[in-house]
Amino acid sequence: MKMNKLVVFAASVVMGMVVMRARGAEKVDFVRDVKPILEGACVSCHKSGKAEGELQLTTRAAALAGGEKGPSLVPGKPAESKLYTLTVLPADHDDIMPPKGGPLAKIQTDAVRKWIEEGAAWPEDVSLKQTRRINFVKDVQPILEFNCVACHREGHDNGRLRLDTRELAFKGGENGPGIVPFRTKQSPVYTTTTLSADDDALMPPTKKGGPMPKEKIETLALWIEQGAVWPDGLVLTPKKAEEAAGDELAAVTAIHKKILANLSAKTEAEMKAYSNAIPGTAVMYGMVPIPGGQFVMGSPATEKGHRPDESPQHPVKIPPFWMGKCEVTWNEYELFMYTDQEKVMTVDTNSPYLDKVSDAVSRPTKPYVEMSFGMGKGENPAICMTQHAANKYCQWLSAKTGHYYRLPTEAEWEYAARAGTTTAYFFGNDPAPLKEYAWFAKNSDFKYQKVGRKKPSPWGLHDIYGNVIEWCLDQYEPKAYEKFLPGPTDDPWVRATKPYPHVVRGGHWDDEEVEMLRSATRRGSSAEWKVQDPQLPKSIWYHTDAHWLGFRIVRPLNVPSPEELLKAWNSGVEKE
Repeated sequence: MKMNKLVVFAASVVMGMVVMRARGAEKVDFVRDVKPILEGACVSCHKSGKAEGELQLTTRAAALAGGEKGPSLVPGKPAESKLYTLTVLPADHDDIMPPKGGPLAKIQTDAVRKWIEEGAAWPEDVSLKQTRRINFVKDVQPILEFNCVACHREGHDNGRLRLDTRELAFKGGENGPGIVPFRTKQSPVYTTTTLSADDDALMPPTKKGGPMPKEKIETLALWIEQGAVWPDGLVLTPKKAEEAAGDELAAVTAIHKKILANLSAKTEAEMKAYSNAIPGTAVMYGMVPIPGGQFVMGSPATEKGHRPDESPQHPVKIPPFWMGKCEVTWNEYELFMYTDQEKVMTVDTNSPYLDKVSDAVSRPTKPYVEMSFGMGKGENPAICMTQHAANKYCQWLSAKTGHYYRLPTEAEWEYAARAGTTTAYFFGNDPAPLKEYAWFAKNSDFKYQKVGRKKPSPWGLHDIYGNVIEWCLDQYEPKAYEKFLPGPTDDPWVRATKPYPHVVRGGHWDDEEVEMLRSATRRGSSAEWKVQDPQLPKSIWYHTDAHWLGFRIVRPLNVPSPEELLKAWNSGVEKE
């Protein structure tokens, strides 16, 4: 990060220097200095519905009342406040708090101690909610090493700022501190990442990969809010994108190993329909077997509603796979979307803290709006996710269950939807029976509906037409079918080379033209699906304007190599 471009932040930097020097005399501010620590390290075990030791820490009144061992907080007396004393026990002590994720750092325990000494002021209207506790090595070190350290290290200290050690990062460069613990707005290492792509002060610069994804920017902010903990003696080194790919492959290889160890059905004859609970929860999903075979993909010009991108028709061979009986629901998706919700629903025997394989999969940032847009969650289909988010869900579910899940290819989707038929719909060419099988504009009541309420297809799939349109793996190309002649083509997949468009299939609840729900109908994603997203950069996780967009999963019988799994879950261009 070139700090000599940060003149515009001079005032805030100077203020940051004053803050650093005056910390010893300045009173602790609960919201700024203590709340992030408690929310990241304590609330997960001490909140409504999960109050270990009968202690809740979500409000000042609850903290003062304490639990089965008495008061947790005694204003003015840190030595009598378990909220502090249990955090400074030896690391191997049975009673140390928090028991998971490692002890608090001294800068954090000092902030808690001083706050209690000063009377433990806690605004009555401020209640705490669980947030993600940031681990520097896992969460922040990669961000700095891949984006910042190359320009801010020994011999390459642009703006005289180095970010390879804690001491030098906090000391800063010619314009003052780079990082001010607890103060994001006075930490240019964070504030410069939030600028627009055309701002000269953006870090890293656009020509070097900026702006960073929103999830990484939010991680930096949360890290600083929690005290900018940086382990003693840890020196950072610059890394390149290829090394990140290697790290990702290592994580995928661990998932691949888990999948191979969990194989049951190894032949098509052994494939049966099944229902699974997502491990550690009562949330269920169902899968139905789709037999391997050959079909003619696309539609004839004589089919009502036929479009040019459905031609030429061509033969395709498809290996056997399982497909989601229904579209992925909010009950399923929110376990992935909200780490906190997964932890609440996960039983002790399968704590996500112990599930290192699935914990390594990146997760969505918190959305800035209510993502069902008033249509309801629960057993309704999850919506508005990018293809990147859907891919990551598949990776996460694979890691959780030990089964290989991914999005269907466009060919797999059409093959499954046709269910061995050659007509416009699996029930024939007349769309009249559509209302028995699908939710669309004429019967949806202007919103999506709970999955599995309509009749299934001959192969047992519910809502394969209508309700929400479904992501496929393929890049959308209007003339893609021309490359597959004369065929037959084995298991085709048009691999992505750019962010837009990707294939979506099946029609949705707001479609007025029944022809849009045919088995052969193709559509492509668009950047307009997130046009109202006010964030800069726009989220890689949400298409907030696509209220009719969801997905279902498939599980191929044959498990490919880790390299192929990596390609299925990480195209490298879908993060938009």
